[in-house]
Amino acid sequence: MKSFDIITEADARTLEIGSSVTLKPGGHVTPLAADTLKTRRITVLSGTADASLDGLAPVADIKSIAIGSDHSGVALKAKLRDHLRQRGLKVLDVGTEGSDPVDYPDIAAQVARLVARREVDAAIVIDGAGIGSSIAANKIDGARAAMCTDKTLARYSREHNGANVLALGATLVSVDDAKAIVETWLATPMGEARYIRRLAKIRALERMP
Repeated sequence: MKSFDIITEADARTLEIGSSVTLKPGGHVTPLAADTLKTRRITVLSGTADASLDGLAPVADIKSIAIGSDHSGVALKAKLRDHLRQRGLKVLDVGTEGSDPVDYPDIAAQVARLVARREVDAAIVIDGAGIGSSIAANKIDGARAAMCTDKTLARYSREHNGANVLALGATLVSVDDAKAIVETWLATPMGEARYIRRLAKIRALERMP
C-alpha cells in the first residue's frame, strides 16, 4: 500500500481505481486531489498502516454480549440467552418480550450501538429471517453484522470479516442449530493482519462523505 506525505491531483490520477493508500501523520490532500480520489473510488487511510488497524479486530475473548429480537424471535432469544448465561457469559437482554409487533431496525440499532460503544464485547440480534436486522445493524458506525445460517458462515464471518454482531433468522434455524452457530461464532477469533487490513477499508468507507 502506497504511503504519502501529500497527495496532489497528479498523484491521484496515477493511482489504481478502487485502490487504497495511506496518508502519513500530518499529511495533506489537496482540494483537486480530493475530488479526483473520490471520482476514482480511492480510499485514503489516515495515519501509519499499523495505526489504521488499531481496535478493528473484534474482541476474541468474549465475556459480555447483548442480545435482542423483534417479536418473531422472542422464543429463540430466550433459549440463547439462557444458554449463554449458563456458559458464564454476562448477557444483556434488550428485548423485546411478548408477541406485540416490534420493528426490527430499532432492536438491531440498539444492540449494534452497544457493541460500537464497547459497552459489550459482541451482540446477537434476531428477527424472522435475520436479513433486515443485519442491514439495520450495519448502518451503525463500528458495527459489523453478519447473518449466518450455519457454522461455516459463522466461522467465516468472524475469521475473515471481523463480525461483532451475529444476526439470526428465527424461521430459518432450529434452537439446536442456533446454539451451534453461536458457539462457533464465539469461538472463532480474527487474527491475521491481511483480514484486519481489509476492515480498515470498510472503516474508511463508513467515514466517507
